[in-house]
Amino acid sequence: MQQHLSLSAVLPSDHERAVLIGRAWVEGTGPVLVRVREDGLYDLSHIAATASQLLEMADPVGTVREYGVQRIASTAEVLANSAHDRRDAALPWLLAPCDLQAIKAAGVTFVASMLERVIEEQARGDAGKAQAVRRAVVDVIGDNLSSVKPGSPEAMKLKDVLIAQGVWSQYLEVGIGPDAEIFTKSQPLSAVGTGAQVGIHPKSEWNNPEPEVVLAVNSRGEVKGAALGNDVNLRDFEGRSALLLGKAKDNNASCAIGPFIRLLDEHFGIDDVRGCDLAMQVTGTDGFVMQGASSLRQISRDPLDLVAQACGPNHQYPDGFMLFLGTMFAPTQDRFGPGQGFTHAVGDVVTVSTPGLGTLANRVNHSDKVAPWTYGMAALMRDLSRRGLIN
Repeated sequence: MQQHLSLSAVLPSDHERAVLIGRAWVEGTGPVLVRVREDGLYDLSHIAATASQLLEMADPVGTVREYGVQRIASTAEVLANSAHDRRDAALPWLLAPCDLQAIKAAGVTFVASMLERVIEEQARGDAGKAQAVRRAVVDVIGDNLSSVKPGSPEAMKLKDVLIAQGVWSQYLEVGIGPDAEIFTKSQPLSAVGTGAQVGIHPKSEWNNPEPEVVLAVNSRGEVKGAALGNDVNLRDFEGRSALLLGKAKDNNASCAIGPFIRLLDEHFGIDDVRGCDLAMQVTGTDGFVMQGASSLRQISRDPLDLVAQACGPNHQYPDGFMLFLGTMFAPTQDRFGPGQGFTHAVGDVVTVSTPGLGTLANRVNHSDKVAPWTYGMAALMRDLSRRGLIN
């Protein structure tokens, strides 16, 4: 894990010009909003008590750049101390960079993952059946739906054809239909940051990481920044029934966001988000290695369209929200036997990276074995009040 928490691994390739916002746990103080630079973490508490409050500013980038702040720790030392098994209470460590924001996710936004969701559904969550189902599904609907614009007349014609063939699916509905799937991934303050353990349900036998870009959106629906995310997913639970989506997606430590929020500015804007190529690697204690990728260039719905579908006249987020954009990565590499596909093992190290946003690294454990989520909204309000940051 330590090699994934070095400055060279974690920071964006152009970090010297990036405005990076994070949150660090400081023993005796609680979560502290910080600006992250190569040489250190700088306290932003006196311009914004929370990340949510900072993103509500008209010009958070300009404010952070101009504000003289106090250095609280070495970035290299904080990163090293962020490994879940090496934390020294005398030093800060990184948390997920969001706080009060709702944590939402868009599903089935790439053709490859859409097909895998259909396969999960047809296999009823049985990984052993997936290979045969995959062949059958592709034989009927093909694997080249990327040119189909969701909600278009052509998409509706395709829907009619697939219904006539008896292969229509709820996943195809949100994949090529007019309405995107937007769901609640996790609760405010429940996401874990880089270096922390991520959790899979102990009863799950078929699960995987989902490397994604996560947008930081304020209450006005304005995209103010971006981060990396791992939307840990239980394929067997969701495959058994779509009504188990909450159980498949929202477990202790099943949501990782980080390492920082990069604020959008003249050096990194929404077009840079659209062009992100994510690399992912899973390394097991057994020597197993799996590599994958997800390119935002192949997303079927534009990121701003997904934001507009998440919030607006029908739904508001007064503290803003973090929005996972979905992934094209759906692993099929066999791990424990022919035809079994991929599933996690305890101890796996998962890294998600892209040059403009850095690297998010986490180790896998069962959700009942990782550190329990105990620090919630009431605790945060008490700490902020004690520090004189709220009245």
